[in-house]
Amino acid sequence: MAKILIIDDERAIRSTLREILEYEDYQVEDVDNGVDGLDMIQNNDYDLVLCDIKMNRMDGMEVLQEGLSIKPDLPFIMISGHGTVETAVEASKKGAFDFISKPPDLNRLLITVRNALDRGSLVVETKTLKRKVSKVRPILGESQGILKIKETIERVGPTDARVLVTGANGSGKELVARWLHEKSNRANAPLIEVNCAAIPSELIESELFGHEKGSFTSAIKQRIGKFESASGGTLFLDEIGDMSHSAQAKVLRALQENKITRVGGEKEIDVDVRVIAATNKDLLKEIEAGNFRMDLYHRLSVILIHVPPLIERKDDIPLLTQSFLDEICGEYGMPTKRISEGALEALKSLPWTGNIRELRNMVERLIIMSDKMITDNDVRSFANPSAPATPVNGAQPAAPQTDFNQFKNFQEYKDFAEREFIKFKLEKNNWNVSKTADDIDIQRSHLYSKIEKYGLKRGE
Repeated sequence: MAKILIIDDERAIRSTLREILEYEDYQVEDVDNGVDGLDMIQNNDYDLVLCDIKMNRMDGMEVLQEGLSIKPDLPFIMISGHGTVETAVEASKKGAFDFISKPPDLNRLLITVRNALDRGSLVVETKTLKRKVSKVRPILGESQGILKIKETIERVGPTDARVLVTGANGSGKELVARWLHEKSNRANAPLIEVNCAAIPSELIESELFGHEKGSFTSAIKQRIGKFESASGGTLFLDEIGDMSHSAQAKVLRALQENKITRVGGEKEIDVDVRVIAATNKDLLKEIEAGNFRMDLYHRLSVILIHVPPLIERKDDIPLLTQSFLDEICGEYGMPTKRISEGALEALKSLPWTGNIRELRNMVERLIIMSDKMITDNDVRSFANPSAPATPVNGAQPAAPQTDFNQFKNFQEYKDFAEREFIKFKLEKNNWNVSKTADDIDIQRSHLYSKIEKYGLKRGE
């Protein structure tokens, strides 16, 4: 059911439009001024806005411009009792979907509404499709370490050289492997990924090389392994430092002879695979400790690529943050939120033990929990408590972690997040409602309604 907002200072027009649209099974809300209308747009998901042009508190053209700055893909239909060609052209130039005159003709109104809603749906579908067809996200960053990695990928990618990618968890090793495949002559063949740390040691050989029916108790049918599946393409062995000795020996043989034998089988099978491996461990120390084969290490590390931790490339954080803002807001179907310079500096002050993965999670949390503009206070408030920033300028303590299993759907989580955010801001401002409303940039009356909605009480 499409959700429509009517902004008009004439009660009779609002009532007429609401009656017409609700009869057509649309969900309708209305306000009598542009200021409250923008507040509603900011805090709700509408599919369409019908907006009067001549209003007292704020001109409709201003509402149009501000509304589209908040949600660029939201269709606006402008309405006016003083319609002229010039007005219609101006509205169109400012981004309005269409313009209709008062009193609205019933058929023209409904056709325009349907067309606007169809256009809005098409925009969302197009964005979704673009995200789906995008093969590999770019490696972002201008730090020396990242520029060196990009240069190495360009040089090594087109060859069949084996590559060992090292780096801490969450630093982006998988993305490097994907780009090596993307730049290779095997890009149209499969890239098969295996997380060696996630597979029990007793099953890793079956996973890599396959097995014959009856080769062990649960082998009820023949299985093709990852080496065979990747033949002609690339096999990415992630966290190879966790592989068992037995599996290491068989991988070494496969790399030496380009042949594998399924578990329980006798037939040798030719494979044509480029292997890229990755690890968060120091394999030379693992070799010294007797946990990893030196001959396998040398087979895998024809080319070594080290991905630096985020703490060593802090100047890349603004670029990464903006990319995640665009990506995540796009996934949620909302306009990209803005972030202040102070917030970016606050992000750069965090230790980032979880690297890029932790940064993306942090950005997603900020998108959900912050208001129009993400500020340095937001960063300090919602930073992961396992990785607190160095307290500066009276930084606020980190918010407690949340058990996401308690939520049945996204709306439940959004309500929870909004309640906790408002409660946090009220307590921060000593329950001064006016100051809190200014702080989070919403109408005081709207904040009162949120306090009532969530049953918030001082001293809770």
